[in-house]
Amino acid sequence: MTETPKSHGRLSIRPSLRPRELMAEPQVRGAWTARIITLFPEAFPGILGLSLTGKALAQGLWNLETIPLREHGIGKHRNVDDTPAGGGAGMVIRPDVLDAALREAGPGLPVIYMSPRGRPLTQARARALAQGPGVTLICGRFEGIDQRVLDAHAIEEISIGDYVLTGGEIAAQVLIDATVRLIPRVLGNQDSLAEESFSIGNRGLLEAPQFTKPAQWEGRDIPPVLLSGNHAAIAAWRASEAERLTKERRPDLWRAYQDGMDPAKDRQLSGASDQSRDHREHQEEPKR
Repeated sequence: MTETPKSHGRLSIRPSLRPRELMAEPQVRGAWTARIITLFPEAFPGILGLSLTGKALAQGLWNLETIPLREHGIGKHRNVDDTPAGGGAGMVIRPDVLDAALREAGPGLPVIYMSPRGRPLTQARARALAQGPGVTLICGRFEGIDQRVLDAHAIEEISIGDYVLTGGEIAAQVLIDATVRLIPRVLGNQDSLAEESFSIGNRGLLEAPQFTKPAQWEGRDIPPVLLSGNHAAIAAWRASEAERLTKERRPDLWRAYQDGMDPAKDRQLSGASDQSRDHREHQEEPKR
């Protein structure tokens, strides 16, 4: 019998034709939902169960479900992979196995495969996902996934950086964390989003340096302007520092800001506002 997805949430029970695991918690109807297809469901919630995301999960501000890929494996040993066509090292996840897991996940949510060959994850994409109903994430393993199932389900591929991990679970947690924090009421102070890196309030630039007490530490002082009480001067200093850091560390963002690009392309590069999937299909994002 196929195992019911493990869920992490509370408040309302979703009807099901299959018995629910005794330890599974009910989901919150209508809350933003992350469904994770993975060989290692025990990896979740992981870091997502701590701090603000964990508190929001316990409060029912978002749902987390895991769909064990192994439960859809083939044969006595529930095999999920096979040798690559054409030869080569490693193993490839079978299309029929993943298709069965996707059918269990059900429709209604965008499906994303965490892959190093995907488009880079941006703040704009996270914001767009946060405004939707949720996401189904596929955590790959081995040498990847049979291309046919990716094509059949029109699955979007997203990368968190130009490097390769042993599996997609960590990448999935990164995407979820970046998205869940943008859901209303998850952060204690939503104003903290206004001037962080890539935000609308910060013009899509990197965030200025931050300081706190003590005023002097190890011979290093807080910049006097931050202690002046002159809010206009403080705002000007932070704007200047944001420009300096962006110019030094992210020339791609700096060029986009300096060139006064059209709003659609600027949104794509800086993550300054929402970005639709259709638009991303026709615009090339910069490499991270």
